[in-house]
Amino acid sequence: MSRVRKFLSNESGATAIEYGLICALVFLVAGGSIQTFATKTTNMYNNIAAKL
Repeated sequence: MSRVRKFLSNESGATAIEYGLICALVFLVAGGSIQTFATKTTNMYNNIAAKL
């Protein structure tokens, strides 16, 4: 019975999963930000080229 209680009280796997979820969230936010920045930059240069 002590092994079951020890297994159920072990939180190291939960911590690793939480860090993985945080890492995935940061990756998604960074990816979205880079994509938005790239789109705005491309539009800016296209606008400049059209005016030239």
